Amino acid sequence: MRELLLELEKAVQQQRPVCYTCLVETRGSTPQKPGAAMLIFSDGSQTGTLGGGCVEAEVKRRALRLIDAETPEIMTFQLDNDYGWDDGLICGGRMKVLVDPVRTEQDLSYYRSMIQLLETDRGCTEAIVIPPESAEGTSESERILPDRFLIDAEANIIATRGNQQPPAHLFDGLKPIKNRPRPYVSQGIAYLTFHQTCQLVIVGCGHIGQKVAALASEVDFDIIAVDDRQEYCNAERFPTAKQLIVGTFDTALGQLSVTPDTFIIIVTRGHNHDEEALGHLAGSDARYIGMIGSKRKVKLIFEDLLRLGTPREALAQVHAPLGFDIGSQTVPEIAMSIVAELIAFRNLDTLPEGYQRSSLVDEIKAPHPAS
Repeated sequence: MRELLLELEKAVQQQRPVCYTCLVETRGSTPQKPGAAMLIFSDGSQTGTLGGGCVEAEVKRRALRLIDAETPEIMTFQLDNDYGWDDGLICGGRMKVLVDPVRTEQDLSYYRSMIQLLETDRGCTEAIVIPPESAEGTSESERILPDRFLIDAEANIIATRGNQQPPAHLFDGLKPIKNRPRPYVSQGIAYLTFHQTCQLVIVGCGHIGQKVAALASEVDFDIIAVDDRQEYCNAERFPTAKQLIVGTFDTALGQLSVTPDTFIIIVTRGHNHDEEALGHLAGSDARYIGMIGSKRKVKLIFEDLLRLGTPREALAQVHAPLGFDIGSQTVPEIAMSIVAELIAFRNLDTLPEGYQRSSLVDEIKAPHPAS
């Protein structure tokens, strides 16, 4: 989203007519979900997508009519014979799309506030008041325009577009952004949510770690790669990494800043390194810790760490063996199963029914303390 908004800013600065379009509400089956955005330029070109096909073409056609009108509008599309036949979308879905011509610096100020909020990476919500659908033949002057409110993570209104005064019930439907709610509609207001990026620490930069980094960075994880080998932990192998930490695992893991938004996976090249890493990280503030390996290996590591004094409850929080059980065999398949688990835990704060597992630490008897 940030990149699209920067493109919008650039267009206005170049005095290039542009419409910002955004999917604000859906019902039934639709090609995209709320929050999808697209810029449409006066020459018919675009940045982003609302899902393609006939609906996107119709949004573009109507936006080009509005681009000089300088008034926003919310358009409704029913995915029936009118818009879905050619694309196989005859499924009864319904979409509401905001179309907002952005021409002046004053128009742009709202979007600049959005850019600034996104750059803080603390999450924010855009609340869009959806006007009642206008009767056919309603003149432009009689239409009720959509009001928009940009709300930060502390529930403060940072910017408005349209009416400066929010509806009395605006905050009644507002969900805390820290809970990562999906976009939703409540009492005629669409709440579009922009979540904080989660940090993913990959301990072990072998083939699996490298593939996980590539996939996870595509789904809004900030990557930190850790290994004791420079030839594996480098920018060429991890081009999307925000940070590369090279050193013995004992030293490297001591440099980490672990927060309740940190996800950690342990995928080193051997049993001893996995155990060393988990010994450092178990019981930390991390939101999620996962470790790769067979059940037998995981139990052996847990037994060693229990003997060394690692609390049983800390090990019980470790997701191991790591990744959804989907019969993965190749490196890409294993990486996909791991990233799927990370996404599920981030978005649901748990694992889906059918993928939940009891901790292997429950199968281990209380050990004798290490002498």
